Amino acid sequence: MNSIDKQARIFVAGHRGLVGSALLRRLARGGYTNIVTATRQQVDLLDPHAVGAFLMRERPEFIFGAAAKVGGIQANNTFRGEFIYENLMIEANLVHGAHLAGVQRMLVLGSSCIYPRDCPQPIREDYLLTGPLEQTNEPYAIAKIAGIKLADAYNHQYGHRYVSVMPTNLYGPNDNYDLANSHVLPALIRKAHEAKLRGDAELVVWGTGTPRREFLHVDDLADACVFLMESGYDGPLLNIGVGDDVTIAELARLVVAAVGFEGQLRFDTSKPDGTPRKLLDVSRLHALGWRASIPLDRGIADTYRSFLTEQGRR
Repeated sequence: MNSIDKQARIFVAGHRGLVGSALLRRLARGGYTNIVTATRQQVDLLDPHAVGAFLMRERPEFIFGAAAKVGGIQANNTFRGEFIYENLMIEANLVHGAHLAGVQRMLVLGSSCIYPRDCPQPIREDYLLTGPLEQTNEPYAIAKIAGIKLADAYNHQYGHRYVSVMPTNLYGPNDNYDLANSHVLPALIRKAHEAKLRGDAELVVWGTGTPRREFLHVDDLADACVFLMESGYDGPLLNIGVGDDVTIAELARLVVAAVGFEGQLRFDTSKPDGTPRKLLDVSRLHALGWRASIPLDRGIADTYRSFLTEQGRR
């Protein structure tokens, strides 16, 4: 049952990013007509006064907190100060600003890197804070954990319904393909595409190829988020994923097949692998009645077509 009116005022923070743009597409398909967005020039989410004034003025009934500073292993490990500071500020300003503006419902998007590096697989929500984090992205993970606890604390003290969800590795249209700070799947798409254009004999993939990763199409994530909003979910931390994973080597083979690169794969074992495995337990979400629907091979092919379109606009 839909617990929110189609004319409800909904603010999507970070609407130009991978997740935010997918949320806009899903809300539009769902018939929601009163969507609020703001560019960084209009509202600096690092500025508490600007965020507070914006939310007091706009008075949204629901907020999707999809804004974040994100990147792959190299970016996380290089810009550690920026990652912890900016993500802490964004979360704090959105949660506190929403509280001051009287917003009762918010969905805060985190990241599966919040879980301990070596926790049991698949990863259940209650494994949070049970062991050390992966060092390469520890600052980002700590910021995201703080965001979860901030939302929980405001729920406890003020009676709000701020829900935290933890997506697995995401991909899809409007992703970041910058090789210096992108995630593994978009980086592979760009590298395979450029290798194909050059006629290269091989494609170099970072690491050993053995780590296992779970990949969720961002349109599936957006669908899950709107499902939770409409169902009125206000329970504890919730994982969002597909419940299945592949090795990086298997992922690379799917990418080169979608791109049409015919050379060989070579794994650069001097580069870091990161967490050995990261598969989310999504049984809580399945019990609520939602499952991912986009297969990985089809999703990668769709994403490559989007990549070609986005590159053509530059």
